[in-house]
Amino acid sequence: MSDVTLQGGARAVAQADVQGQAKRRRSNLIGLGFVLPFLIFYVAFLIWPVLLGLRMSFFNWTLSGLGSSDFLGLSNYQELFGDVDFWKSLGITLLFTIISTPLLVLIALGLALLVNRAIPAQSTFRTIFFAPFVMPVSVVALIWNWLYQPGFGLINGILTGIGLKEVNWLSDPGIALISVVLLTVWWTIGFNFVLYLAGMQQIPVDLNEAASLDGAGPWARIRSITIPLLAPTTTVVVILQIIASLQIFNQAYLLFGGTGGPNYSTRGLVQYIYDQGFTGYRVGYASAMSYVLFIIVLIVAVGQFVALTRQRKAA
Repeated sequence: MSDVTLQGGARAVAQADVQGQAKRRRSNLIGLGFVLPFLIFYVAFLIWPVLLGLRMSFFNWTLSGLGSSDFLGLSNYQELFGDVDFWKSLGITLLFTIISTPLLVLIALGLALLVNRAIPAQSTFRTIFFAPFVMPVSVVALIWNWLYQPGFGLINGILTGIGLKEVNWLSDPGIALISVVLLTVWWTIGFNFVLYLAGMQQIPVDLNEAASLDGAGPWARIRSITIPLLAPTTTVVVILQIIASLQIFNQAYLLFGGTGGPNYSTRGLVQYIYDQGFTGYRVGYASAMSYVLFIIVLIVAVGQFVALTRQRKAA
């Protein structure tokens, strides 16, 4: 009798195990069904274009598809390293990054420090500072194009009103890039502002209260408590800003109508890639430049990972 009972128990256990495996398979299939549409779009619109672009960079590929079988090897890469316009565009991109990144970090930090204090209409100031970031770039470029106009532009009107000369914001090669920087700071500073504000709200209030009781003033508390505890946020802001600045295109292209500014003084690397691919029809050459830019951005991203890892270990 006991043997029969044991056999029945074994069969029940085996049946339960089979049923459990069947449920897990159904669950996995259901999960795959939910993920599959995303995977299809991900492969079709990201992975495949990336691989196709890499293939194009080794061929004399044109916008019409001609030259897709004309293998050049590394000739496109060799050509771009000897291309004066490529280096000029890369230099403009790096210069824009060097100028805009400190401004976007420091001004955003200053605005967050002001808004984080108990001031009247705090939510209103948050909305005002963040609002430009949600505006379309076409609208931003149009606004600032009018602001920069000589004669009737608001900025030149203010300068002449206080006795200064007008500035040729859109026609002076030495000023044109500064025009793009000012536009970019006004347009995108809201994103960094929100990141810093979120970081400040994670700082324990007890720390500032204890420092205040010990006689530390506002500047001392900012210098000794707020800024050090915002170090991880600052790292993220700086890296994200550098990556975004290295891809400068939309605002500069629209502000100057796709001309690259006076004497191509605002034509960054992405716009030069666009010009070569869609104006010069040299898609293969443009793809090669795109992968050089990708390597530069990848180096920055790896630098971000290393910096964040070291900060976590130090903490």
